[in-house]
Amino acid sequence: MKIGLTATVVQGGRSGVAQYVFSLIREMLPIHDVELTVFVLEDELALFDFAADQIKIVPVPRRASSPVNNILWHQTELPQLAEQHRLDLLHVPSYRRLIFRAPCPTVGTIHDLAPFHVRGKYDFARMFYGRVIVKQLARRQKELIAVSHNTARDIERFFDIPASTIKVIHNGIDHQRFSPASPDEARAWMANKHGVDAPFFLYISRLEHPAKNHVRLISAFDAFKSRTGLDWQLVLGGGDWHGSSAIYDAAAASPFTKDITFLGFVPDEDLASLYRAARCMVYPSLFEGFGLPPVEAMACGTPVISSTRGALEEVVADAALTIDPENIEDIAQALITLSSDAALVSQLTTKGLANAARFHWSRAAEQVAEVYRLTLR
Repeated sequence: MKIGLTATVVQGGRSGVAQYVFSLIREMLPIHDVELTVFVLEDELALFDFAADQIKIVPVPRRASSPVNNILWHQTELPQLAEQHRLDLLHVPSYRRLIFRAPCPTVGTIHDLAPFHVRGKYDFARMFYGRVIVKQLARRQKELIAVSHNTARDIERFFDIPASTIKVIHNGIDHQRFSPASPDEARAWMANKHGVDAPFFLYISRLEHPAKNHVRLISAFDAFKSRTGLDWQLVLGGGDWHGSSAIYDAAAASPFTKDITFLGFVPDEDLASLYRAARCMVYPSLFEGFGLPPVEAMACGTPVISSTRGALEEVVADAALTIDPENIEDIAQALITLSSDAALVSQLTTKGLANAARFHWSRAAEQVAEVYRLTLR
C-alpha cells in the first residue's frame, strides 16, 4: 500500500499531533505492506531524520507553513501530489486539515473537538472553521479515526457521523523511554539542570489559557502553600501558546511566585527524567481528546492528579486522584492530600503503572495500518 501521510502540522515537534505523527511513522517502518510517503515542511525536514532512509519524504515549501496557507495547500496542492506520486491512500492526521477532494481514498484522524467545549480556545476564525467547515470535510473522508471513545462520541454529536462508523484507536506511549527508574538520580538531575531541589508538583502542557487551566492551578497552589507551609514547588513545562500572558501574570501575582518555575518547552529527551523527579503530576486541563502526559508520568512511576474532562476519565481510569478542574478548593485539597498521604501515593503509583501498560504505539500503528487495508479493500 502506497500511503501518503501529511506531516505539515507538527509545529516544530511541539504538539500532541507531532508525537502522533512521529510515533506512527516509527512504528510503521517494520510493517511490510505499508510504504510511506510523508509530506514535510522544508524547515522541518530534520525532524524526520530518524526515518529518512526508510520512507519517501516530499518537501513542502515554507510558504505553506502559516495556518491559512497550510489549509489551502491541503485543499489544492496535496491532491495533485497524491496523483503525481500514485498514492493508494491519503492520511491526514489533523481534523483542521481534512481535505475536500482527492484522487484516492482519504483517512482522517480527529484528536479532539475542543472548539465545541472550551469557550475562547481559539480566535473567531479558527473557531468557525473548526465548528462549521470541518464538519462538512469530516463527512467526505472515507474513514475517520478517533483517538478516544470520547472523541468518537463528540464526532457523532457535533458532526452527525455515527460513532459506530468511526475507528477508535488509542494513542500509545514509548515504554522504552517512559519507565520507572531512580527518582533520586532524576531529582539530582533536576536540581543541577533547573535549580529545583525541593519536592515539586509538575504540569506538562503548552501554556494555553484558558483551556489548560494553569491560572486555577496557580491559585490552588497558593492555597496549598498557605495551609501547609511546605517547601514544595510548582513546575510548569510547556511552550507559550494562546493566552500564555494570563498564566505568567497569575504566577507573578502569586505570593509564592518564587516557588513557581517555568521550564519552557521541554525536549523529548528530558521528559522522562522530569516525570521521575516530580513528586506528583498534576493535570487540571479543561478538555482533552486524549491526554498523553498523565499516562507518560504514570509509566515512570509518578502519581497523578487529573481532571476527568473530555477523554481524561477514559485515559486515566481509576489510576489518578481526580478533581473538578473548575473548583480551586478541590484542586488545592488534592495537592494537600498527595503531599501527605504516603499510602495513597503508593496505591496510585501501582495503579498508574498498570494503567499505562494499556497504551502502546506499536499496537496503535498496526491498528491504523489495518484501517488502511480495510479502506482499500
